[in-house]
Amino acid sequence: MDCGITELGYVRFGVSDLAEWQEMIETLIGLEVFKEEEGSLFVRSDDHHHRFELVEDASDDLLTAGFRVAGVDEFEQIQGLLRTANVPFEAGNQELAAQRRVLDLVTLEDPAGNPLEIFHGPQVDAHKPFYPSRRMFGKFVTGDGGAGHMILKHAGLDQTYEFYRMLGMRGSVEYKFPLPDGGVADVLFMHCNSRDHTVAFGLPSKKRINHLMIEVDNLDDVFMTHELVQASQYPVQVSLGKHANDHMFSFYFTTPSGWQIEIGYAGRPATHQSEYYTRDTYGHEFNRS
Repeated sequence: MDCGITELGYVRFGVSDLAEWQEMIETLIGLEVFKEEEGSLFVRSDDHHHRFELVEDASDDLLTAGFRVAGVDEFEQIQGLLRTANVPFEAGNQELAAQRRVLDLVTLEDPAGNPLEIFHGPQVDAHKPFYPSRRMFGKFVTGDGGAGHMILKHAGLDQTYEFYRMLGMRGSVEYKFPLPDGGVADVLFMHCNSRDHTVAFGLPSKKRINHLMIEVDNLDDVFMTHELVQASQYPVQVSLGKHANDHMFSFYFTTPSGWQIEIGYAGRPATHQSEYYTRDTYGHEFNRS
């Protein structure tokens, strides 16, 4: 039985301005935003209770990445793996599980100190179909690929690889970017389901998170979001282009918290075979200003 992580189930972010974030999400991206308690907002992209939570917090950074395992047995087995590897973790109580809308969870950190939660049993509100906050041509892509992917800070790629491999992920370095000083920047990608990657490491970031990728199933929604972002106060940080590794057509823009969101379309499924690239297929030019 595979006891490893199956998806990025939810992500919690600390944001200093909830109202600005809500307006940005609803007018630019189209995700569904709702409030159930003071000091936080829930964000949906499918029929799960939520995929993202925004918590009023001055950090403007990642608070928690919630990784899912299949069920009770897998949840017990992955705790055994953590004990064997001497990775500290704490069992979440029922109050915390209720706050996260899951059946059970543990809390821990990866080698770089990124806060993680491993859980099973998310609340799925099948009686509440996803309702976008603005007109869309299609839907957001989740399913067995989970909420999306993130690039996070790391404490060494070898150590990071071994940690996430222990959690059941696969992957390798997929980019070797030439640097102006003659060096090479390696970027590590790890996957756990049909999505090409769920978490990656190696790009620079002043915060825990470099970017969050949200995928849509219609190319028109990439271009519509791009047009809306261009007319907004939020700069396009990476232009429209196509990634060489996952074939995603996308662009990136800067959020009110300073890190980036990538809006992508048509990412290919994970191939489960290693290969690397030295640049993207086309586009994806960085805004240097």
